[in-house]
Amino acid sequence: MGTRHEECGVFGIYDRNELKIAPLVYYGLFALQHRGQESCGIAINNDGWIRCHKNMGLVNEVFTHQTLDALEGTIAIGHVRYSTTGASVLSNTQPLVTQYVKGTLSLAHNGNLTNAITLRKELEAQGAFFQTTVDSEIIAYLVAKERTQTPSVEEAVEKTMEKIQGGYALLVMSPKKLIAARDPYGFKPLCMGKIGDSVVFASETCALDAVGAKFERDVEPGEIVVCDENGIRSIKTHCRGICKMCIFEYIYFARPDSFIDGKSVYEARLQAGRLLASQHPVEADVVIGVPESGLDAANGYAEASGIPCVRGFMKNTYVGRTFIKPAQDQRAEAVRIKLNPVSPAVKGKRVVLIDDSIVRGTTMAKIVRMLREAGATEVHVRISSPPFISPCYYGTDVPSCDMLIACQHTIPEICEILGADSLGYLEVDSLGDLIGDTTHSFCDACFTGNYPNEETGIDMMEE
Repeated sequence: MGTRHEECGVFGIYDRNELKIAPLVYYGLFALQHRGQESCGIAINNDGWIRCHKNMGLVNEVFTHQTLDALEGTIAIGHVRYSTTGASVLSNTQPLVTQYVKGTLSLAHNGNLTNAITLRKELEAQGAFFQTTVDSEIIAYLVAKERTQTPSVEEAVEKTMEKIQGGYALLVMSPKKLIAARDPYGFKPLCMGKIGDSVVFASETCALDAVGAKFERDVEPGEIVVCDENGIRSIKTHCRGICKMCIFEYIYFARPDSFIDGKSVYEARLQAGRLLASQHPVEADVVIGVPESGLDAANGYAEASGIPCVRGFMKNTYVGRTFIKPAQDQRAEAVRIKLNPVSPAVKGKRVVLIDDSIVRGTTMAKIVRMLREAGATEVHVRISSPPFISPCYYGTDVPSCDMLIACQHTIPEICEILGADSLGYLEVDSLGDLIGDTTHSFCDACFTGNYPNEETGIDMMEE
């Protein structure tokens, strides 16, 4: 897999059972750590008083027993971040906490706004000033502004959704309410569960599992769900009856044990491998997957082809965010620190190498070379997604065309650059088959250039 990163994850809880909720948010964020390893935070509401702890780093680096013990309350939201817009600095960490005339507002957001620059300029012209460079602060400012003119915070969120465009899974915490909202196209996943009578929201179902919450349902595209002392209610004025969930959630982002919009991520990846085997068969001795995102597709390829799947790489799971990067002249081999071939599994073998995607091609070229150095006689690369040909504007870090190898080279040329014996991508027309979808209720713009709306991303925040 090339240089492409996770997005963000959100988690929230409205407590009705006198739970100690800070540890639950911690465990929920820990389960969502794969969605962002740059920074994390928790904001907790104790009878209207908001306390927030956040910092750069992994969940288990930022939080200790002492910090969690100090976070007491009945409503909380949490966030893990990878920056798709906004610099990687402390001021851009979430949740964002805003003090305004109506009290305190806290917000956690996964996604990107495609009209961020226009909105920011309009607000600045009206006297607003911003402390971060993330588009999430624009949402927080708009909600606070609308709240001064509406009778409730949920109506302020509803009004804000009329102005913002793009992808978002949003948690908003006011002194007495927890509100979840999903963009009208449903680009970003968001689900709801329960622990007794307490309500839990999360980017993925695996986070519900981690805290012992029972899955209730996915938040609908365009839906606003309000939790307060009167119970749970839903606002559907922005629901259009359509869904354009990012198909890359199933291919790469989400954890295999998650279900998104009712579809198993694990089954989608197995199916991708099966389809690859039928679309790009090859005579080989072993199938190996690049950890972690290529493993399930490798099993699917092996199942369909009859070629045995073996463990071809050892991944160093202890290399995290704090890994000290080698000097410039050593970086070419830095991938070996995280990934190393299991030589007896590949020596003298014809290898089918499965991964989820290729971005620039530099990492995959190194992996192919490592396999050859370990004794593989042939390396046939199979990718469980189509070629990236367009950037993503909704919160997935797929870069501009000049950084995408598939925009610059043909597939035979890419194969030669990788040093592979053959190269096969998943056919774009079969993406729906990953999730049994015949209505195309997903976004595949990064593979097709066909965006679900007319937003082109030229109005997005800069790094």
